[in-house]
Amino acid sequence: MAAASDTEPVTTETTPQPSKRRRKKSLVWEHFTIEAVAGGCTRACCKLCKQTFAYSSGSKIAGTSHLKRHIALGSCPKIKNQEKKMLALTSGSKADETFGEPPPKRRYRMSGFANAAFDQDVSCVYLAKMIIVHDYPLHMVEHPAFISFVQSLQPRFKMADFNAIEAEILAIYQKEKQSLMQVFGTMPGRVSLTIGLWTTSQTLGYVCLTGQFIDSDWRLHRRMLNFMMVSSPHSENALSEAIGVSLSDWSMKSKLFTITLDNNCSSHDIYSANLRDHLSNKNTLMLKGQLFVVRCYAHILNVVAQDVIASIHGIIYNIRESVKFIKASPAREENFAEIALQLEIPSTKTLSLDVTTQWNTTYLMLVAALEYKQAFTVLETCDDNYNEAPSTEDWKKVEIVCTYLKLLYDSANVIMATADPTSNIFFHEAWKIQLELTNATLNEDVLVSSFAKEMHEKFDKYWKDCSLVLAIAVVMDPRFKLKLVEFSFSKIYGADAGRYAKVVNDSIHELYLEYVAQPLPLTPAYEEQGEATGNNINGNENGNDNNRPANLVSNGDGLLDFDLYLSEMAVNQPTKSELEQYLEESLVPRIQEFDILNWWKLNNLKYPTLSKMARDVLAIPMSMVSTGSSIFASGTGSRVLDEYRSSLRPETVEALFCAKDWLQYLPTMAEPPSTAIVKMEL
Repeated sequence: MAAASDTEPVTTETTPQPSKRRRKKSLVWEHFTIEAVAGGCTRACCKLCKQTFAYSSGSKIAGTSHLKRHIALGSCPKIKNQEKKMLALTSGSKADETFGEPPPKRRYRMSGFANAAFDQDVSCVYLAKMIIVHDYPLHMVEHPAFISFVQSLQPRFKMADFNAIEAEILAIYQKEKQSLMQVFGTMPGRVSLTIGLWTTSQTLGYVCLTGQFIDSDWRLHRRMLNFMMVSSPHSENALSEAIGVSLSDWSMKSKLFTITLDNNCSSHDIYSANLRDHLSNKNTLMLKGQLFVVRCYAHILNVVAQDVIASIHGIIYNIRESVKFIKASPAREENFAEIALQLEIPSTKTLSLDVTTQWNTTYLMLVAALEYKQAFTVLETCDDNYNEAPSTEDWKKVEIVCTYLKLLYDSANVIMATADPTSNIFFHEAWKIQLELTNATLNEDVLVSSFAKEMHEKFDKYWKDCSLVLAIAVVMDPRFKLKLVEFSFSKIYGADAGRYAKVVNDSIHELYLEYVAQPLPLTPAYEEQGEATGNNINGNENGNDNNRPANLVSNGDGLLDFDLYLSEMAVNQPTKSELEQYLEESLVPRIQEFDILNWWKLNNLKYPTLSKMARDVLAIPMSMVSTGSSIFASGTGSRVLDEYRSSLRPETVEALFCAKDWLQYLPTMAEPPSTAIVKMEL
């Protein structure tokens, strides 16, 4: 019996070959060994506390989940003792002596081990960044439930109080601001600003300033610069002072190019005049300030759309109530669907309610309801509880309104579909709307012309204020240049088109001369290869080779005098400017994937002065809506700061808003350090 008993462990050691393979795959075997016991069974023995756990019984394997829990959850008394020792260590110290053995090559994804790195300061930084990025209240660090949750994850973390987390947020703001100041210090061109207004429940308000520019690698950037409290944010003096403070704060007094405002139409002239007068003494305004103040394109779309919607607000109310009535019960929806089926209405649109603060949803509600107008009329005759059906005249008004809302809706979607909208794309949208509304005002139908006149009055104000900057921007697009300006103006102005096109042409040349007067740092690389390679970028041969003296090389053919003659002819012949060459060259083919910034990057050597002008013009923010945001929800007035943010110190509010904007561009926010450990472990 003894002999048989002695041989049994040998059998169990040799049979579980899968255990050896499993030992190679699972990290648990770095802390356990397999021991054979009587009856053909094996048990897993903890190397630290020597406790044993069931592992296999004959051919049945128990698995390793319970073994992992023993280690990962700290059930092992040896690990518990080690954790107590770790509490006495400073953060960031090495913890690889946990088990008195060499550290394992890999770690568990579960971070409950004593050998997991923990740094109190780093954790505080990430807590502050979480509050910034997700707009959490700072006081959440004092919420008992949140404290308990964090303690369950890491008992050693000492939760910061309100003052500590506020200080951490301010420190993050200062650090990121210094980094951004270095970026602005290397900015090759000028910066254009956008101005947003925020109000509070108190008499105070905030001015939000954002800068947009194109860097040396021809990439478009938009960064928030300041979010400062002012006593009267709607006054022009407050705006001027805020801009002056911001430019001084960021050392950009001489780099301001344009300012885009989101203000009501009636006050635009006041803002423009005041800002020009106040800032012209501190900055050299290009083109005598004609481009200095720009109005937000998204804002004018919202103003026009909401005004025309307001003009039929009674009809829209009836339609909204009608949709509510139908959607109040499945029986009504089914009844309405049967009516639509009997009337053979081909529409596949679904009735939907709008969000009153987003005019695009109102437009979509009207478009869907319009296709079911007959069904609403029939429903009113067969259901005594429904009496909200619009009249035939009402539906005609809705149809006209939807026709022109579609212009604005499609234009807004084009802008939002562009990841980084440069200024050149806005001319296309604006001139088409201007043309359609201008023609509609002459329509013989009184209803059509009346709606069009109301919309055109507002949009025409925008067009007159911004058509010049819009046109100059599209001239910087090598696919269109002045040709599109001349074509569109002929449609809009008819016989007077030449006069308006000349204004654009003269302004382009005057602006170019101002850039020519500025110092242009030419490098030997340009003198040696810029002219030669520039002509090959687009396959053109109308280069500037005559602008520099030729290197006379005697070739022994007896034509040295001829070479001298050609050289003299080149010197005496007037050369064309970069702008003239650019405008005379053939248009670049229109392709959907065209990258205008990359085109100017490739042609930078060919047009060193004109490219400087293009860099500044293309960076003008024609819309204040940031990438990824909705134009329809941008509103037509000031945004309101909530009660909690209004109660914070102004410097804390600025740190929260600015740091949130800056942190979104940092790769570390998308992939924190802990993620790297998980990747290695997988």
